[in-house]
Amino acid sequence: MSSASETTRDRSEELFARAVELMPGGVNSPVRAFRGVGGTPRFIRSASGATITDVDGRTYIDYVGSWGPMILGHADPEIVAGLQEAATRGTSFGAPNELEVELAEEIIDAVPSIEMVRMVSSGTEATMSAIRLARGVTGRSKLVKFEGCYHGHGDSLLVKAGSGVATLGLPDSPGVPAALAENTLTAPFNDVASLEQVFQQHADIAAVIIEPVVGNMGCVPPAEGYLKAVRELTSRNGALLIFDEVMTGFRVARGGAQELYSVMPDITTLGKIIGGGLPVGAYGGSRELMRNIAPAGPIYQAGTLSGNPLSMTAGLVTLRRLRDLSIYDRLESATARLCDGLSAAAADAGIKTVINRVGSMWTSFFNPGPVIDWTSANRSDRKLFGEFFHAMLGQGVYLAPSQFEAGFVSLAHTDEVIDQTIKSARDAFKIVGSEGPKPLDGN
Repeated sequence: MSSASETTRDRSEELFARAVELMPGGVNSPVRAFRGVGGTPRFIRSASGATITDVDGRTYIDYVGSWGPMILGHADPEIVAGLQEAATRGTSFGAPNELEVELAEEIIDAVPSIEMVRMVSSGTEATMSAIRLARGVTGRSKLVKFEGCYHGHGDSLLVKAGSGVATLGLPDSPGVPAALAENTLTAPFNDVASLEQVFQQHADIAAVIIEPVVGNMGCVPPAEGYLKAVRELTSRNGALLIFDEVMTGFRVARGGAQELYSVMPDITTLGKIIGGGLPVGAYGGSRELMRNIAPAGPIYQAGTLSGNPLSMTAGLVTLRRLRDLSIYDRLESATARLCDGLSAAAADAGIKTVINRVGSMWTSFFNPGPVIDWTSANRSDRKLFGEFFHAMLGQGVYLAPSQFEAGFVSLAHTDEVIDQTIKSARDAFKIVGSEGPKPLDGN
């Protein structure tokens, strides 16, 4: 990667100064603002394969991958060619098209619990719609979510949420009516007894929504048997189980976490990879459940850009490529190589970290103990992470600018790219270890 210099930040700083006058915090999504690590966010000009290049011409090995969708790598030639061809026929019709039928077939073929699917335009839209469906068919109002899990910015979902809410230290639910917040119950992740207690105390629970592998307080896997216990509790109490697989769908396995852990939810939400890098979301379940959605049934949900031909094209290229299950073996191997190297580099520098990984999702927590839930994740040393983040940035590696976000490996992360990352990490850990704490600015 290209070398660091003071001038490499000039254009990003200029753009950020303009942006803060035009957009809240200078960004269109909070974590991008670097508030969790300090400093000025890099403005990205282009991306290719495993790398992104900022407006000052500096190239970084990228482990954000647009927060997960870029499983094939950035600017995949087949996706780009497909989009170019599709755009010549029109970018949005507001009417049915063949591509959305074909993408629905791919999703239903891959995801064990889905017999019918509705396309939407974002993961947030998918989770909001799934919750409405659950409430509509059960006639109940309460929702259970887990501390540190983020399911989008819907009103019911910003109670004890992870992701940017955790990164910025924001209060749980400003702007959310108290009545809605009261209908959202929370429990610790990986704690069956706590969930049992919630069900004992409340008889009107419509659904439990869960990230089967959490990605929004960093990568936190489910304990052995935990998801099966959640499935059993929801079934016994007449509540629906929603798997938020926006992040894990087609990422940890072709059929998502439900395939990996052999647990069938009632409703699944998807996003990210199914759009190949374009805005998309989806939710699905059994025919019986999904036939309650308008116009087949009374529960209303609609969207102008749902199923648009560009997102469907990028998604189809991606999902058809992922029929080759050897891809998941390659991703598994590459990510294990990366995490083993990062762990060894930290240990050699005398810095305590713990790495959680499921498939090609991972997080290196600056934490001396296991991370199994939000309480343990919250013990991580945010300041030390911020110092490491900037040291890695200086070495040409772009990590998520938050301790509480997962990283992602793509097919474009070759052994050579992984080895360069590990070498950069060794140098970064030396910088962090030798220079001691450094003040972070407040940008």
